[in-house]
Amino acid sequence: MPLAPTPRSAAVVAGLALGLALAGAPGAALAQGAPAAAAENGTAGPRASLSVAEARTAANRILEAVQTRDPNRRFAQFSPELKAISSPELVAQRIAAEPRLLGWTLLSVRGGLRSTKVEASLQTAEGTRDLFMVLNDRGELEGYHFDLTDADTAKVARDFVEALSAGQFVAARSFLTLQLQEEFSAASLQNQWQQLQRRTGDFVAVRRVLEVDRSDAAFLAMVYTEFAEVTDSLFVILNINNEIVGVNFPTDSVRPRQFSRQPR
Repeated sequence: MPLAPTPRSAAVVAGLALGLALAGAPGAALAQGAPAAAAENGTAGPRASLSVAEARTAANRILEAVQTRDPNRRFAQFSPELKAISSPELVAQRIAAEPRLLGWTLLSVRGGLRSTKVEASLQTAEGTRDLFMVLNDRGELEGYHFDLTDADTAKVARDFVEALSAGQFVAARSFLTLQLQEEFSAASLQNQWQQLQRRTGDFVAVRRVLEVDRSDAAFLAMVYTEFAEVTDSLFVILNINNEIVGVNFPTDSVRPRQFSRQPR
């Protein structure tokens, strides 16, 4: 896979910009208003999964578990879907790489048809971080996303691939936009990563990350990755807020060339 920008990569970014624009079209708000309209008409309609009070209680319980740095307590806050793809051992590994949580403030609660989103400002040992949590109707954590707008784009792409390589599929999914998380589970990320390694061999290391193209709405980063049997370039597409909106696990891999001394 060539390291230089290609017409194909430029087309990907251009097409993505159009997709992002369409995603923000006014018609998207109509679905959110449907439950309220049904209530006004006296018809039965779906309610938000949690009330504001229930969501705040659940969010505080989750963050209290994070603050204790107890992997078992934190794992217990996961939804069944996240539990199936994680373990207390994996949670413990993630905790070791995270800054200590000193305190937090809950900022907003947004109800949806199938889940509830809670925004929080976290005070950590390394500064303030904004967090978005997705809760199911039992107040369990279904997904989350940190605001990485001010982060380095290449580092976000690298951290995403390294989370995949460590089996941290719950954490890897957190780099996706919340909208994309609704379409792709942590299990689907695991499946794609395992399929890739069947062709490439086990992950060895990320060698470098290059931002190969950009538009007004998106960036295209190439993560040059070494596996046991091949080297490969994974394409990660991010929006202007450094949220991942697309990933391409290529099918054509580059075999490492053996060194041979040229005759003089």
